[in-house]
Parts: sequence; C-alpha cells; structure tokens
Amino acid sequence: MADIGHLREGIDRSRPAGRATAGAARQAATRDREGPPRTDIGTIFLHWLVAIAMVASLLTGLRISADAPEAVISKALEPILPQGEIWTVHFVASLVLFFSATAYALYMLRSGLRHRVALKKTRALVMPAANRLRWGAVNVILHWVIYGLVAVLTATGIALYLGYGGWIVAVHAACALAVLAYIVVHVVAHFLYGGWAQILRLFRPTRLVANSGMKARPLLTAVLVGVPVAGAIAAFDWGTRDTLTVGVVDEAPTLDGVLDDPAWRRAGPVRIRTQQGANLGGSGESLVEVRAVRDADNIYFAFRWQDPSRSLRRLPLIKREDGWHLIHDHADTADVFNFYEDKLSVIFSRSQAFGGGGATHLGPRPLPDKPGALNNRGLHYTTDDSYIDMWQWKASRGGLLGQVDDQFIGPPIEPKEADWNKTARYQGGYTGDPGKAFYVYNYVSEPPGGYRGPVQLKRLPVDYRQTVAKLKTFDLDPDSIDSEGAQWWMMEAETAPYSPELDAAIPVGTVIPGVLIMGEYSGDRADVTGAARWADGWWTLETKRALATGSKYDVDFVPGEPFYMWVAVFDHTQTRHTRHVRPVKLVVE
Repeated sequence: MADIGHLREGIDRSRPAGRATAGAARQAATRDREGPPRTDIGTIFLHWLVAIAMVASLLTGLRISADAPEAVISKALEPILPQGEIWTVHFVASLVLFFSATAYALYMLRSGLRHRVALKKTRALVMPAANRLRWGAVNVILHWVIYGLVAVLTATGIALYLGYGGWIVAVHAACALAVLAYIVVHVVAHFLYGGWAQILRLFRPTRLVANSGMKARPLLTAVLVGVPVAGAIAAFDWGTRDTLTVGVVDEAPTLDGVLDDPAWRRAGPVRIRTQQGANLGGSGESLVEVRAVRDADNIYFAFRWQDPSRSLRRLPLIKREDGWHLIHDHADTADVFNFYEDKLSVIFSRSQAFGGGGATHLGPRPLPDKPGALNNRGLHYTTDDSYIDMWQWKASRGGLLGQVDDQFIGPPIEPKEADWNKTARYQGGYTGDPGKAFYVYNYVSEPPGGYRGPVQLKRLPVDYRQTVAKLKTFDLDPDSIDSEGAQWWMMEAETAPYSPELDAAIPVGTVIPGVLIMGEYSGDRADVTGAARWADGWWTLETKRALATGSKYDVDFVPGEPFYMWVAVFDHTQTRHTRHVRPVKLVVE
C-alpha cells in the first residue's frame, strides 16, 4: 500500500498544476475523514530518544564551548545553559545519541519506512507540485542533513575525546551550532508541511502498519543491536585507557631536570594528548610524557611537555608617572593569558569520573549559595566530601627554586567577605595544603576598580639596577622566550619595605618582578620538591614526594591500590590550561 501511495504521489506530480492541486485537496479530505494523523510507536520512541539526547548533548556542549575566549554564540546563550558538573551528562548523552541514531537508522530499514526519506522525493522541488509535496521534499533533505551533522559530530567528538584538538575543535563547534539552527528549521518545515497536525502526530502513537518491506520485530531488533554497540564502545574506552606503572628502583634519580638517569631509561612513559589551552603557538595543544618510579620511601615522577617558550614573567610591575602598574590583560578577572609564568598541574584521584574525578564545575555560578569565579568560567570542588591531591609546578613562584606547590581540591570552602565583594578570587574547594608557601605577591589585594590603575607595592628592590640585570631581557611580546637563568622574582634579602624615598630613586619605565620569595615552605604544603629545565620547546620536570604522608589532603601511593591522574599545561596563562578527558590509571608495584 505504501508503494501504491508513492506511485499516486508521482502521478500527481506529473499532472498539470491544477489537477495536482485538486488531487491534493482530495487527499486532504480523506485525511480529515480518517482523523488526525498518527505516528507508529517505534518512530515516536526513537525520535524522542534522539531528541532528548541531542538537546542534552547540545546544551552541555555549548556550555563547554562558552568557556573559550573567542566564543560568541555560546556565550550569548550562557543564561540558559546548564551549570555544574556537565562533563558526565555530555558524554553519556552523546553515547545515548549514538545508540538512538544507530537504532533509528536500523528501524527505518527493518520497518519498511525507508520511503519516508527516499531522495527521489526531492524531485518535487524541481517539478510542478503542491506545496505539501515541496515541503515534504525539504524535510527529506533536512533528514539527511542531520544524519550528516551527527556523523561529523561523532567523528570529531571521538577525536576530541582522544585528545586531538586544533581545527577539530572548530569543526565540532560549528556543527553543534548548525544542529541548533537545524532544530528550528526542522520544526518550521514540518509545520509548513502539515500544520499543527503534523507536529502533534508525534504525540499520537499507533501501531506500525504492515507493509511488504517490513521485517519481523523492527523496534526490538533495532534496540537489541543498538544497546550492544553502545556498550561495546564504552567497554572499549575503559579497556584502552593508559596505565602508568610505578616500578621499584634501587637507585633514585637525581632531580636536575635532565632524564639521563638509569631509573628513567627503564621507566616506560605514557603519552597524553592535551588540548584546548591558551597560547602554545596558537594550537592550544601540548603532548605530555609521564614516567614514574619509586624506592622504599619515595615516589618520583618525570613530566615532559611541549611548550614553545620559556615564560617566567608573572604579572611584572612597571613604574609610570602616576605610580606602579601591573602589566597584564585580565588580572582583575583572574584570567591572564599574556604576561604570566608557565605551569604544570597534576591531580591524583581515587575516582575516574569525568571532569577530573568529578571536580570540574562549569558556569558563572555553579554553587547557588556561593560566589562564582572572578572569570565566570567555573570552580573546582568535590561534592562527596572527598579530597583530590593536586600538585602545581609554578615556574616563578618556586618552581625553578626546587619547590612544587602541594594543593588539593575538596568540598567548597566558605567564602569570605572579599570573595563576595569580588576583591578576592573565590576558588570553590581548590586551595593549598595546610602549611605555608614562600611566595607572595608584591602588591596589595585588588583595589576598587581592579588592577587597571596604580597599585600599592609591598616592597622595593634595594638596588633596582641589580634587580633589572637579573631579568636579563624584557620583551613586550608575551610569546617571546625568557632568557635562561632569568630571575623573575625578588628574594626577601634583595628588597626593603616600600618607602616613598626608595621609590623616588627608581626611574619611570623600570620593570621589576611581581613575585616575592619570603621565608621557606612549611607543613603539608612543602611535601613535593622538584627540578625543571626548558630546552628546544620542551619543559622537563622531575619531582619527589614520600610514598605516604599521612595527610587527608594527599593520596598515599600504596602498592596494589589504583589511582587516576590528569595533567594540565599552562603556557603563560593563569587559568586557561590544556585538558584531556580520559584519566591515566596509576598502578604502584
């Protein structure tokens, strides 16, 4: 019967326009006698499953996309986008979308409904035909367009999931925006095809009418095939994740930023593709190699990552006629990505949940009862009272002096008045371990109006000429390479408390570091030491920490107990680091 109906449609299209219109009128009258149009249960079920998964994937994807500084459309949509830990929702929705799209295609084949999307229907656009037939042809084209978009989104999404970035990010984002436009066009085209009756038929289920092309149990078969396919993809993902094995060595490596020790030569590395960071030569990508060994008391890591420049200039200070100013672009919103130091962040979690163990929450205010981040990008915190161990190597804040900052991500910290006033940076559950770091900033907390005007200094160099000489060079190009051995920090002994008399001796135009090194690291925060060196576009960092510290903010590297690791590269940027989705499993022998 379906074939006869399409034959009649073809005959109607071949008739003169007047007779075709009359035929369409007779068909409309027949439809009116039969009642409002309905849709078979299988199509309704799979259509709404695709729609729900598509919308969930699209909204969470747009939230991720809105984090990019160059984003326009997704940022405009921010007020309606979800906030919080959206990574899990995005990936689960994407997997459901893949399953439902696969099942829908199989259902169309087995139910004998292929004629709905037959490309021959598009001939109505170039032949004399009723408007209904023309809009039917448009809907066929839109059907194939969405299949193409889903195919491209799937391919680019898998590439992003595996750590590839660059142009793939742009294609994925463009296709997502195209899907957003498609949804509007799809609804309008169906309305123009059959009015509200065509829209509402998706809420009026009926049995599938038997036809010559139908196979047995088309919906059940589609589901039984789609579920194992989706399950196999998930299982393949979990089964192919990298594992870093921490072997035992008799001789500990020397921490000097050079991987020439016998221990490192025997340690097999894992290579992690990270992407979507700032700078890095414009690509936003960095390949990170990680090795690890242990002895009876300590664990040692070697990190090696791509970075085209040695960047040490963390918010330098320049003297102008009206006082001292920070050299920066967005220090007032904690989103600097011009004059900043290079960094590497590593987290160790007992959870392998998406978003770095479930601790990444996107949006301007993911916690409704707490302040948002100054940069409106989101916060790091846990929701189950657990703690994630975080190590941050910071080039000019002790990183080149042998210290790695031991920090953690835990439950949200209660905000202070300055956090609510936006004169301090609220960080959710991310902060330093108990104890003291030896770096401080050589300017008082953010003044009203931000860092756009003069700032009050805490200390000045005793001999500014000597301080300037230690900088070696200062280039206004933030992507330039700082000289080896340059000191973009001031030691306490090299400075004195600020005084107008000392300030008056320093000429306008002088540049000094924005970081002070005062005292020593202490407490839990001093647990991790290291040494780093940059050469030929690569940073190399070696670290050392006790296998067990006894601190609830640290992970104890216990043999046989698995942990999961993520790394992030910062190329002279404050917060816009690279990322990767899949964790690396850490196994201590």
